[in-house]
Amino acid sequence: MKKPVIKVGILLADEIIVKKNPSNASFVVKDVPIGIDFHWERKEDQEFKGEFEIVPEAGKKRLINIVSIDDYLTSVISSEMSANGFPELLKAHAVISRSWLLAQKEKAAELQQSDVNYASITETEEEYIRWYDREDHALFDVCADDHCQRYQGITRASTPIVQEAVDATLGEVLLYNDKICDTRFSKCCGGITETFENCWEPVPHPYLESIQDSFCNTQDKKILNQVLNNYDQETEDFYRWKVSFTQAEISDLIKRKTGWDFGDIIDLIPMERGASGRIIKLKIVGNKLSKIIGKELFIRKVLSESHLYSSAFDVEKTFDSENSIPNGFTLIGSGWGHGVGLCQIGAAVMAKEAYSYQEILAHYFPHSTLKKIY
Repeated sequence: MKKPVIKVGILLADEIIVKKNPSNASFVVKDVPIGIDFHWERKEDQEFKGEFEIVPEAGKKRLINIVSIDDYLTSVISSEMSANGFPELLKAHAVISRSWLLAQKEKAAELQQSDVNYASITETEEEYIRWYDREDHALFDVCADDHCQRYQGITRASTPIVQEAVDATLGEVLLYNDKICDTRFSKCCGGITETFENCWEPVPHPYLESIQDSFCNTQDKKILNQVLNNYDQETEDFYRWKVSFTQAEISDLIKRKTGWDFGDIIDLIPMERGASGRIIKLKIVGNKLSKIIGKELFIRKVLSESHLYSSAFDVEKTFDSENSIPNGFTLIGSGWGHGVGLCQIGAAVMAKEAYSYQEILAHYFPHSTLKKIY
């Protein structure tokens, strides 16, 4: 198999400012948004290798970076984590980032060749269920933000450790039944990982089953610095967290985020949970409307101005003495992200405790096989 060249969607805007740097065959893009819709969203200037093209999309301009897979991976593991991370952590991440990317390309090719009308939304009068995945991208292979994998070019200068991790795992992927694994990862699973089908399309993957994970419960700053970039470290309470709303706040929030007027919110009822405790279906009960929503990311979007840390939460209500309608809601939760596959903080703890990257991968992706394919 030849090394693939991929297309990464970088920026969608009315105007795109690109400055070429002939001295090192790179280019700089001004005001690239990162952390889109998350609580750390911001803009920064970013520098990229490879070539680029600008194409029309939705009445705007889309900048696409055409880059080799290894340059892409060098950037991803520097963007997702510290470029000075534990070597075995970086090797493990290089393998899963490579596997995920190639699995997406294979899936896209299969969908194009099939007659299947792929849909990520199911809706009835009582339920609205949707998931978000890379199928949302049509003009390029993957995007550059958290929706796919963080890819910020050579903006965060890669260290020799990162390059060594990519080189040491050159061409290595995880396989299940001779098919490249759709390897997922999140910041912190909260102590137990979730299954694939509870977050995305309802297709179980045996290598993405739920496992107990004691490694991610740490406050060790040295370890957290391996995984959390500067803007990530603004988030401190991700392993166990709490969010509170007044009645006015939560009823207004849900109305704005869904477009449905539930009136006063009477209850938030978990209807279905995954193996990790993440809520897959949540019933929102109002005095005007009741509806079940899912899956986990849509729930997180609806119950936050950006995203809740996760959908693994319990609901507590408060009342005043004169009203049967709650005057407040508190969500008590755990973990940061969908919790499927590799837990980045847990993997960092394993690397510090001298586990090899092969052992880290075997822990988070049971039943998979590591193989060099190019």
